[in-house]
Amino acid sequence: MLRNRTALVLLTALAPAVWGSTYFITTEFLPPDRPLLAGVLRALPAGLLLVLITRRLPKGSWWWKSLVLGALNIGVFFALLFVAAYRLPGGVAATVGSVQPLLVAGLAAGLLGQRLTLRTLLAAVTGIAGVALLVLRADARLDALGVAAALGGAVVMATGVVLSKRWVSPAPLLATTGWQLVAGGVLLVPVALLVEGPPPSSFTGENLMGYGYLTLIGAAVAYALWFRGIKALSPTEVTFLGLLSPLVATVLGWALLGQQLAPLQLVGALLALAAVVLAQLRPRAGRSTAVAGAVPGAAPGVEPGGASAEVPVSAATR
Repeated sequence: MLRNRTALVLLTALAPAVWGSTYFITTEFLPPDRPLLAGVLRALPAGLLLVLITRRLPKGSWWWKSLVLGALNIGVFFALLFVAAYRLPGGVAATVGSVQPLLVAGLAAGLLGQRLTLRTLLAAVTGIAGVALLVLRADARLDALGVAAALGGAVVMATGVVLSKRWVSPAPLLATTGWQLVAGGVLLVPVALLVEGPPPSSFTGENLMGYGYLTLIGAAVAYALWFRGIKALSPTEVTFLGLLSPLVATVLGWALLGQQLAPLQLVGALLALAAVVLAQLRPRAGRSTAVAGAVPGAAPGVEPGGASAEVPVSAATR
């Protein structure tokens, strides 16, 4: 059982690790100043591919639920990410986005009846400190609209993670993932056209390779692994894995782009890893310190301690 759970956590962790490569792919392979186009070409083709493979369309309430989840997890999140990325240094955006695990823990307590423990709070604070040391610079400037967009991105993504756990789809995982990717991609199309204009008339071979990677690996595979993790693990456990995104982005910048690492960045990396590990540890029965008791009416399939009875860039790099 423990071995199966460890394998599940590691597979889920591949999603934010892949998202951590987005910055490298974007800067080295894609046309400049086209982040929303990248979002559309990343989500929409991947979603259509998964729908074509599964040959399943939503039924009943899942038409509007897919739209809501697609907006939260992809469409609105990407749009807010665009605003934050353009108005803030990446380090500030990533640091603000690192509050997402704390937001998920609070929402999970209210909507899923999971207990908000002292261990979770400690892991959240450790994660924020780790990401700040890893990516934040002393000369970073603050912009009110940019900070609001980064915080809004963390809020909508946190809400999407918790609702993805609360709303259990009767369809296969790949189908549900495809519906969300299509919904998010469709919502992004008018925004991309309005902000960035029509797409370029032609793409280079490197551009096509970059978009292909983001579509197949960064969206179809990564989101399937992410939503599978949300279904099988608690939302809090999953969302802490998102701290791996800025860590992977920093490592790739050092290894492939020649960026230097300061000693404090190494300390930040260790703190971020410690937060991820701490969030995955399960307290012994009867010994967890609850900050907020379980809320009546917890979602079916979720145990009081937050474990599923069936067995989450940095925002800036996702």
